[in-house]
Amino acid sequence: MSEFVQDTESVQNTGTVKTTTAVQNNGAVLVHFTLKLEDGSTAESTRTHGKPALFRLGDNSLSDALEQQLLGLTVGDKHAFTLRPEDAFGVENPDLIQYFTPRDFAETGVPDAGTIMLFSSRDGSEMPGVVREVAEESITVDFNHPLAGHSVSFELEILEIDPQQEVVYADIAG
Repeated sequence: MSEFVQDTESVQNTGTVKTTTAVQNNGAVLVHFTLKLEDGSTAESTRTHGKPALFRLGDNSLSDALEQQLLGLTVGDKHAFTLRPEDAFGVENPDLIQYFTPRDFAETGVPDAGTIMLFSSRDGSEMPGVVREVAEESITVDFNHPLAGHSVSFELEILEIDPQQEVVYADIAG
């Protein structure tokens, strides 16, 4: 079971107890979020798809900076913040830009610039790459995350903490 903080506060005169659960390390949280770029355009929104995202804290699927923004939030909280590139999808890594020859695309045909393609690695896993440039003798493919090098702004709403039916309700994100 994931860890979470539970604060119990007695309300005077009514005898009722109010319980508030807050996001804590090694927990899971179901959220709706909108991710915006520096120019204000929306890069992703769970509301568009009508399906919230499940964020798991403490498993290295989220950046430390994103986890810090989530810690302490409670169900119903709405929170907006901006992450720098190094705290979001990373800075652009020039080592992730690869050059191919047209011969490498003999089976699929030479792609157009802007095409996103899946490439097989030596270990058999697939990795998406964006074709950045197509020249006569060289095709440039960028394997950086599409949002690498960009500051991003999050607007999120906490829907559920430590959800029990996460597979039914959410897309696992991170």
